[in-house]
Amino acid sequence: MFPTKSSSTEIIRRQNSALVLSALRRGGRLAHTELSAATGLSSATVSAITAELERAEILVKSEQQPVGGRGRPRVLFEPRRDCGYLIVVSISSDTFEYSLVDYSGRLIDRFAEPRIPSGGAAAFSAALEAGLERTVSRAALDRDEVLAISISSKGLVDAERPILIWSPVLGSEQIDFQSLLSRDWKARILLANETQLVAGALAGRVGRSGQTARRSLAALSLGHSIGLGLASQSPAGGYVLASPNFGHMLHLANGALCRCGGRGCIEAYAGFYAILRTAFEVPIDTLPAKFVPLSEVDKIAALANRGDRGSVHAFRQAGLALGNGLSRLLSLYEHMPITITGPGTRYYDLLQQGIEEGLSQSHAVRLAGMPEITVLPDEGSLVFEGHLDQALALVDQDIVQLRAHSNNNVA
Repeated sequence: MFPTKSSSTEIIRRQNSALVLSALRRGGRLAHTELSAATGLSSATVSAITAELERAEILVKSEQQPVGGRGRPRVLFEPRRDCGYLIVVSISSDTFEYSLVDYSGRLIDRFAEPRIPSGGAAAFSAALEAGLERTVSRAALDRDEVLAISISSKGLVDAERPILIWSPVLGSEQIDFQSLLSRDWKARILLANETQLVAGALAGRVGRSGQTARRSLAALSLGHSIGLGLASQSPAGGYVLASPNFGHMLHLANGALCRCGGRGCIEAYAGFYAILRTAFEVPIDTLPAKFVPLSEVDKIAALANRGDRGSVHAFRQAGLALGNGLSRLLSLYEHMPITITGPGTRYYDLLQQGIEEGLSQSHAVRLAGMPEITVLPDEGSLVFEGHLDQALALVDQDIVQLRAHSNNNVA
């Protein structure tokens, strides 16, 4: 059955509305002519869309007086702040962090709570639900005002549904966040691998900067866990994001015991617990520590900087495991820039030699040279940026469909 003319027109209107909202996300407050240039839509189409979105209380307009006070003021559009809200939940090895964001993308509130290490999935789920309730309570909001709850964690997530398959926090205990939260929340429930969000944020920065788009880029997260995010340019434009199970890729057959239960994983040589184990010559089949405070790794780094051989060796082995893993990545995909982030970046000077040595053993690197490597320590900001880029784009699609056109039909 072919779509009718009216349904095709409606689909085009929604797509064009989403284009306008996307342009405002990238460029901030924009005038009519700037929206037309950013979207490629005609002046008449932009006028119709902005008028419709303003009536539906999705956009708000303001006037900017010209410099010198002469001439007509510029009319600027931006997303209406109280159109709805987004809750971002970042799950780490020891904390839950909750951020409340309004529809314009402005941060309203943020707080963190320690994660209870025992109790498994049941205690984890109860703590999450309580934290979400505190988020809306602190801002005196109703649950129905929340348009999306965007959750991130290290580990493996289902590509289609918000299901955490495996994580450093819960191991193989799975959580279906849709089933958990949909009883009390009407919001869209989203789940993403943390380092995949970092890769998305980096790709977004490339797009907003006006630089020539890179075909692919990678984000490597160093810390208690080892994560990888990939952003690959799609034929239709934009980027496709992925999070290969890099930390649990095999580094050495029958090697050191990993937190996942396997042996010889990259993380079993490069995670914080692995550096601690190697530095103190703990047997490789010793059960890995669930959490290693930064202060303990700092002590090993201080010893390494003073020339302690065991500590220097621990960081070199970690670097080699990372470099070998990255060399396989470049061989399987393509030569691409790599951004290294996470708390482990504070030890990059001790890891660098091993990383470069591991990379140099690859045929792909010998042919094309070392990849461009950038170190960005503030992983939290990148994760948050990735949440906003992904969640607000989906919220825009939902809200245009549910509000703008229903409002128009009522009118």
